[in-house]
Amino acid sequence: MAVGSRTKLKHPGKLGYSFTRHLRERFIELLLFLAALFSVGITIAIVVMLVKESLIFFQHVSIWEFLTGTQWTPLFDDAKYGILPLLSGTLVSSMVALLVAIPLGTIIAIYLSEFAPFSVREVAKPFLELLGGVPTIVYGYFALLFVTPILQIIFPELPGFNLLSAGLVMGIMIIPYVSSLTEDAMRAVPMNLREGSYAMGATRLQTAVRVVMPAAFSGIAAAYILGISRAVGETMVVAIAAGMQPNFTWNPMEPAATITAYIVQVSLGDLPHGSVGYQTIFAAGLTLLLLTLVFNIIGHLLRKYYREIY
Repeated sequence: MAVGSRTKLKHPGKLGYSFTRHLRERFIELLLFLAALFSVGITIAIVVMLVKESLIFFQHVSIWEFLTGTQWTPLFDDAKYGILPLLSGTLVSSMVALLVAIPLGTIIAIYLSEFAPFSVREVAKPFLELLGGVPTIVYGYFALLFVTPILQIIFPELPGFNLLSAGLVMGIMIIPYVSSLTEDAMRAVPMNLREGSYAMGATRLQTAVRVVMPAAFSGIAAAYILGISRAVGETMVVAIAAGMQPNFTWNPMEPAATITAYIVQVSLGDLPHGSVGYQTIFAAGLTLLLLTLVFNIIGHLLRKYYREIY
């Protein structure tokens, strides 16, 4: 009877503990849901704001002129609203940056993941993260005052402001993002794949390139897309080193302006709110958003394709 009575006394406590734990879990689930909903809501608000303000701009400027025009002079009396000069500057600087960041970032990731001793990896990772934490305005002056003079020794005709130096420094700035995410994706590959490759007589390099990288390509593609988005959205480096001259050119050795640099230029100017010139920043921002969306969709399709294969 004594044992039975003790059991009856404990039973209500267990019910109370179970109910409390259930409430706690539901509360945590609600917080997580609200956090996710908040991020989605912010994204929707940004899109709605850009679309709303851009529609006001397109009431004065035709979409065809905006997409096909090769002159961008919205601050002049004879205003022209062709986005191609800003778009070409954005794509050229981003391409130069990616030609630096993707190969170097991938090589660094392969070394850290497959070859580097633990002690080297533990020292190199913080230095890479420190490189990613340098303010972008510092990179901008580094490009203008250090990289450009060096490039002018190699290319004497290179102007003081150019897309080449801005793109090179942007690539250096993006390396930590690409290398860190690529290394994480490669280290997530199961060890039995490596061991099977070694058992077949493959070297460590062959295993890394032909086994580990294809198996981790979904994560590597995500790293590349993040690097592309980071390059396309960069502001201060191109604003300082590229010259902010909206020239329609595909030559990285010429000065040009990017979409983000133009938005900064107008936002700090004296244009009245509600004018057509001021509304151009929203149309340019919407263009940049759509460009980034295209890159992210391509990355999502690549990740899905390689995830199904491997």
